[in-house]
Amino acid sequence: MAGNTFGKSFSITTFGESHGKAIGVIIDGCPAGLDIDAAFIQRELDRRRPGQSRITTQRKESDTVQILSGIYEGKSTGTPISLLIPNEDQRSKDYDHIRSAYRPSHADFTYDSKYGIRDHRGGGRSSARETAARVAAGAVAKLLLQQAAGISVQAYVSRVANIKLEKSHKELDLTQTETTMVRCPDEGTAQRMIELIDQVRKDGDTVGGVVTCVADNCPAGLGEPVFDKLHADLAKAMLSINAAHGFEYGSGFDGTYMRGSEHNDLFENEGGRIRTRTNRSGGIQGGISNGETIYFNVGFKPIATIMKPQTSVDRDGGEAEVKGKGRHDPCVLPRAVPIVEAMAALVLADHLLRNRNARMG
Repeated sequence: MAGNTFGKSFSITTFGESHGKAIGVIIDGCPAGLDIDAAFIQRELDRRRPGQSRITTQRKESDTVQILSGIYEGKSTGTPISLLIPNEDQRSKDYDHIRSAYRPSHADFTYDSKYGIRDHRGGGRSSARETAARVAAGAVAKLLLQQAAGISVQAYVSRVANIKLEKSHKELDLTQTETTMVRCPDEGTAQRMIELIDQVRKDGDTVGGVVTCVADNCPAGLGEPVFDKLHADLAKAMLSINAAHGFEYGSGFDGTYMRGSEHNDLFENEGGRIRTRTNRSGGIQGGISNGETIYFNVGFKPIATIMKPQTSVDRDGGEAEVKGKGRHDPCVLPRAVPIVEAMAALVLADHLLRNRNARMG
């Protein structure tokens, strides 16, 4: 396999390039009879699409999804679901200057090293444009999670550079996430983040930060005990997103400062249900969900393409100067929120289906 397929029982295969005719995804393993809300899939894509605000790339893509197969009269048929998203606003000439030169910290050199050929137009397959296909598939996974188990997945921007949201997910009203262009559910913090991104954009630079994701109502028992631990699959999913550089769940790296007696989540019986008093485990123990809220952070680096000149080399090893042209995000975080949600939903949907075969009855 060439790394374009993700998942086992609920799997997706994405295809297409940034400046090709279209991008798309094939979903295999979706059970028959799932109510498919096409308008919901489109709304999820609208959250990710470019040109949403002044702090995102101004590439104009409607990201209008076309359902080609696997759905009849509003329900999944159990056969592969194929979703296609045409590309409408490519400006390939914006990339002519890097036909042979390598952009620092981008995938140009590594793709060339691996394949001996690369599509320089928008980065080809390495472009974050590919993630639209994931969001479309993730929307179907969200519908499956909600209808089968009442599981919800919500993400938000919790930090941009050094501007950090000091409240935890338990203290926030996540219904407010979409009310700010930066997708931070705290208005005051969001405004400071927006001001910083605006300044960075004017400077021709980029900035990174953190997206936090929360999954509620996940039942105990999802995840495999050894190589396919739930947190391991979530980590792989998140680190497969463009510009993602770090993953932590539960207490994360902060937990390394604590002793076991401080960190352990003690069990208790709450009205006949076994629960934990605290949730430093992030809803996952031994690689398997324990029924508590699953939460994790994804760290994103500053996007590699900047509007300032940088020294580099070309394919022959000669000196080159590279400067970004065209339309690029100064900060990936606002548009990364629906991508993080989509990848989390894909992991949970896959494990929900796999868990059906865990034991008799």
